[in-house]
Amino acid sequence: MKKVLAVLLGLSVSVVLFASAQRDAGGAQYPARSITMICPWAAGGGTDAILRAFSAAAERQLGATITVENRTGGGGAIGHAAIKNARPDGYTIGMITFELNSLPQQGLIDFTYKDYDPIVRVNADAATLTVKADAPYNTVAEFVAYAKAHPGEISIGNSAPGSVWHIGAGLLANETGIEVKHIPFEGAAPAVTALAGGHIQAVSVSLAEVKSQLDAGNVKCLGIMDVKRSELYPNIPTFIDQGYNITYATWRGIALPLGVDPAVKKTLEDAFTAVFQDEAFITQARNLNLDLAYQNSADFATFLAENYDAVTKTLQETRLLD
Repeated sequence: MKKVLAVLLGLSVSVVLFASAQRDAGGAQYPARSITMICPWAAGGGTDAILRAFSAAAERQLGATITVENRTGGGGAIGHAAIKNARPDGYTIGMITFELNSLPQQGLIDFTYKDYDPIVRVNADAATLTVKADAPYNTVAEFVAYAKAHPGEISIGNSAPGSVWHIGAGLLANETGIEVKHIPFEGAAPAVTALAGGHIQAVSVSLAEVKSQLDAGNVKCLGIMDVKRSELYPNIPTFIDQGYNITYATWRGIALPLGVDPAVKKTLEDAFTAVFQDEAFITQARNLNLDLAYQNSADFATFLAENYDAVTKTLQETRLLD
């Protein structure tokens, strides 16, 4: 977090209202009315949580209401399509996620990151291996041993076929040599609920998405697929700590449909960049255990292209494209 703040302070962005800074293509002040922010995932998940916190802070910068609209279905395909197909006037935008770079290769959507105009990357979060609190394993090694002794009996929930957490579970299985069942849900939140209820044995979602059930004592995290431990949960070891060289993370960012007036995009990018200096937003992200990972429009565009290639390689290596 300190590194993020240092980078952002170097941007010399003034925290001011941008409502009167630009005008849209029709000559009207932008924004002249409320903005709809599309979330491709269910309420209660990590994407929904960070987007609502981000939108609240962005409202303070733009001086306009931002309404978050959850458009779920198709493993993120419905919401991403809604962003892409929105009228390019700057009043319907949305949060794109990792799945934009994993669904096309599987033939699940007929569009890619190239069909969007990225504004800012917001955050990145590592996957965890989380199980019920009373599960008979307390480490990744014990989980792997159990899975090998009971091949095909462990069900791991994810946030839909081809989603980031489906791939994360596939990577885990591939790297440890275990056989598991992959159970899809429309978002991480329902998957975690199913785990807490004992309907599945594990999830491979982010720490932020299991936080409430973890704090309630209903689940336990066996490991996090990151190079470092969580600041809020330093007692949870990384996979590397436990002898498994496995790292894996999701990302989220804000994007426009193609064709939005450059002046409108500039207003949004300036306002959204200033959000990363908003102390309330920074605190809320930290409390949600969501790692901020700011990139400006140009850097985010470069990242999307590089990540697409990396995800394609992972899909091939885990045989999820077979």
